[in-house]
Formats: sequence, C-alpha cells, structure tokens
Amino acid sequence: MKALLSRQPGGPETLELTDVPTPEPGKGELRIRVLACAINYPDVLIIEDKYQFKPPRPFAPGAEVSGVVDAIGEGVEGWAIGDRLIAVARDGGLAEAMIVPASGAIRMAADADPVEGAALIFTYGTTIHALIDRGQLKAGETLLILGAAGGIGLSAIEIGKAMGATVVAAVSSEEKAAAAREAGADRTIVYGRGPFDKEGSKALAQAFKDAVGPKGADVIYDPVGGDYAEPALRSIAWEGRYLVVGFPAGIPKLPLNLTLLKACDVRGVFWGAFVAREPERHRAHVAQLLDWWREGRIRPRIDRIYPLEQGGEAITRLASRSAIGKVVVRIDDA
Repeated sequence: MKALLSRQPGGPETLELTDVPTPEPGKGELRIRVLACAINYPDVLIIEDKYQFKPPRPFAPGAEVSGVVDAIGEGVEGWAIGDRLIAVARDGGLAEAMIVPASGAIRMAADADPVEGAALIFTYGTTIHALIDRGQLKAGETLLILGAAGGIGLSAIEIGKAMGATVVAAVSSEEKAAAAREAGADRTIVYGRGPFDKEGSKALAQAFKDAVGPKGADVIYDPVGGDYAEPALRSIAWEGRYLVVGFPAGIPKLPLNLTLLKACDVRGVFWGAFVAREPERHRAHVAQLLDWWREGRIRPRIDRIYPLEQGGEAITRLASRSAIGKVVVRIDDA
C-alpha cells in the first residue's frame, strides 16, 4: 500500500510517498481502507516534532479519517467487513490503509459523504466539549469566536447557534466573514494580521468590545492565540469564560489583572485528554454531533480536497491559515 511518510523532522516538503507493507490488525483492532483524511493543525506540528506527541519515525501524519473495514482483529464484535466508519488516531491517516482500535470507531451511515465524515469529529468534537464542558455556554449568552472561518471556528459557529447563543465571528477577511455569516454567525468582525503594536492592540480590543456589545462576551473561543488573545480577553463579560484551544499565531502571555477585574476564568481545552479520561461523556457528545449532522444543523465546510500524493500541499494549505473550512485528502473514491 502507499503512504505519505515523515522520515525526518521538517515541513510538508519533507514528506515522501512510498510503498509500505499493509498492516495486520491485532486484538481489538480493525484495519480500514482509508477513504478520506482531514488535515488538522496538529498535523502541521507533528511532522516538525513540535507537537506534544512524537510518534516513532517513519510515520504517516493524519489523525482524522473515514474508511471501510477490510480486516477484523481477534475479539472484535459488532463490526463486519464493508462497514463504514469514522476514526480519530494520533497519526497514520495519510495512507491507503491503517489500523484503528475498534473501541473508538464511530459507525458512519452507508450513504454519508466520507469527506464530510472525515472532517467531522476532530473539530466538532473539540468544540462541543469546549462549549458544553469547559465554557458552560447557555442559551442567550454571547459567544465570541476567533479564527471563525477555519474548520474549528465554523464548527463553533454552528454548535453555538445550536445551543442558542448569539454568535460573534472574528475573521481576517471579508471573504471569511461571508463564510461565517453563511454558517450562522449573528455578527462578524474583520481584524488585521498581527503582530500588533500597543495602539494596534488597543484598537483591536475596542473593535471586539464594539462587536460583542456593552455586556461583553460570556464565552470567548480562542483557537488562534498570539496577539489576538489579550484584546479579546479585554472584551469578556463579568464572570465570562475564556477558552484556550490552540496557538497557530503563537502562545500568548495574558495579564492576569484582567481576570481579577472581570472575575473571569481562563480555561484550557484539551480534547484528546478528555476523550481518554471521560470516554462515556465523549460518546454522548459524538451521538449528539451525529444527530445534528443528520438533521443538517451542522455540516463541515470543505475548503479543498487533495489526492494522497498532494497531502503535503494540503498541510501547507492549512498552515497558511488561508483555508475557509476543512482541508481534506481524498484517498479512495469508493
């Protein structure tokens, strides 16, 4: 089978498409023929050895896939050859086949779009955990989303609206603002590219305050970080919740006096650890996502689809922060 491998730390240009042995499933495992693999920001980091998990090389990046079961390991029940599924792993998705634990596999309807299926769980799973468990978002509250036109940002718009919030989407271009409105955002704000000097930071903070209104944002969803974090925090409501999700713009340093003045919380969102520690709650979230997907209340927006041999270009596209929605590699047309 073919796989796109990382043999040494580096950018997407270091990945090599090569033939490797087809793996065999062990006890409790399924082998799947990969249909599609969504690209996420950890894929940018993991090939550069900048992610918290460092798999032994060579490995294929790609953590979020849809596929078809084509071999079943010992002791696995409830799955049959030909069943379609969604799975999330640490790596291995940019390959024609991969091994996944049967216990974590998510059944996908036979008529479901495998590209959308591959793009569903990582972003929407992170967001539903963030907004329900960490943000405790309530109907009628105001939700400010940074980076709102990326895959995770658009998922936050849709889930925020499904939960009854007023959604303010912050993006970096008018094109992205249009995508945010299409996803259901009530208001949008277009900000410039950082870094910002003191006056630029102050102006951005005021723009956030104007967008969320005089009460402030009850929940701020930040998958961006960098120079955007402090201005956003300055727009938070009394006893608001600031959700730390990711840092593609850099790891910020927040002045903690702001948390005192607003009696607000800064809360980390580590979805992978949540899944491992709270599997039953995770399964309940997944069931809710699948219901919303079937009902059409959420639907992954696909920015671009690449073939396996262009998987490095897909990672480059995501790293550029120019994608609107999810970047997906289509591996099998079945």
